[in-house]
Amino acid sequence: MGKVAVCTAAVCAAAVCAAAALVVRHRMRSSGRWAKAMAILEELKDKCGTPTGKLRQVADAMAVEMHAGLASEGGSKLKMIISYVDNLPTGDERGSFYALDLGGTNFRVLRVLLGGKEKRVAKQEFEEVSIPPDLMIGTSEALFDFIADALKKFVDTEGEDYHLSPGRQRELGFTFSFPVGEDIVGELTKSLERVGLDMRVAALVNDTIGTLAGGRYDNPDVIAAVILGTGTNAAYVERAHAIPKWHGLLPKSGEMVINMEWGNFRSSHLPLTEYDLAMDVDSLNPGEQIYEKIISGMTPHMSAMHHDTSSDLKVVGSKLKDILEISNTSLKTRKVIVELCEIISIRGARLAAAGILGVLKKLGRDTVKEGEKQSSVIALDGGLYEHYTKFSNALESTLKELLGEASDSIVLTHSNDGSGVGAALLAASHSQYLEVEYS
Repeated sequence: MGKVAVCTAAVCAAAVCAAAALVVRHRMRSSGRWAKAMAILEELKDKCGTPTGKLRQVADAMAVEMHAGLASEGGSKLKMIISYVDNLPTGDERGSFYALDLGGTNFRVLRVLLGGKEKRVAKQEFEEVSIPPDLMIGTSEALFDFIADALKKFVDTEGEDYHLSPGRQRELGFTFSFPVGEDIVGELTKSLERVGLDMRVAALVNDTIGTLAGGRYDNPDVIAAVILGTGTNAAYVERAHAIPKWHGLLPKSGEMVINMEWGNFRSSHLPLTEYDLAMDVDSLNPGEQIYEKIISGMTPHMSAMHHDTSSDLKVVGSKLKDILEISNTSLKTRKVIVELCEIISIRGARLAAAGILGVLKKLGRDTVKEGEKQSSVIALDGGLYEHYTKFSNALESTLKELLGEASDSIVLTHSNDGSGVGAALLAASHSQYLEVEYS
């Protein structure tokens, strides 16, 4: 497991355990005796209960909110953002494409060489660049000028394999997962022009849509993607005519990728405890991202481009420290905390499965249709799913429990590096030279 994967898994585990720490500390203050530990566990398990009937109610509520969010802006807690990604990669794409993955205190620049269905991703290279602290609190122009300069230096190291045909412009997929009110494509384009780099931003996406693109590139039956890590989100392929709030010309493909922003989903059927509510009050965004908080744990939602995640990790770290200090008192106490973590993480996995069922319901893929054989593949990524086996096992078994015989046609698959390779693939599928290539 690489350094990044280890860090991601550690943060995810810390986030889940943070909730457990809050429970333990609260009960220590209120009871003062560990003899009641098992009673506390049973009480919490009951409050975090996710029986099949409740999960079906959550799935139904998710599908209803999806419809409402597609009908009008602000019609639902789910934003159901029209991504303008209407061509997902097919595997036929050829040529060299770039990606820029901007997030946190650093960014990655990548280039991939695509060789069609035979060679697939024939070659890829990347470089990671740290953003100076002063630029994190400076102007967007200065930040994008720095990024454009780094991108130009990376392009200057381009080998012969990546060289374009004469007269062709390099194309870039830009992963930017923060909600901002600025035209960031315009900002980046101006910065690219200032450093003398002739490059077109062909696609602006987030990591969830990138994961969907990577999944579709590998398997044409992929219909949705879900991120399950320090945050959670979902994106899926919708029929363009089923989006009432879409007022433009329908895309030629007849499809449109919808970025659900499902972390903000909320329903009276969600099993919220007093501990969830207490953590929500202590969070950076009280009252928001409730679904995300109970799936991923006490993890922050990145609400601003220049937000420094170190303060959030300190919060998680301090709570984890509390757990370790408590657990040193006895082996029995340590077992209690492990069980607390499992209760909370399994609840999160089962609720995530209910969310996936809601997406399948919206698309009419949650039941077996006589005489019709269709496979619906969900691409997943994120530290909780990839590195926390109990979570991933609970997710998969819960989905089977909810779907019954229809589960035979539903496949969960891991799709890696949507924010990097996935963005480059979207640059390829939205290339200005597509008609030239395939005419």
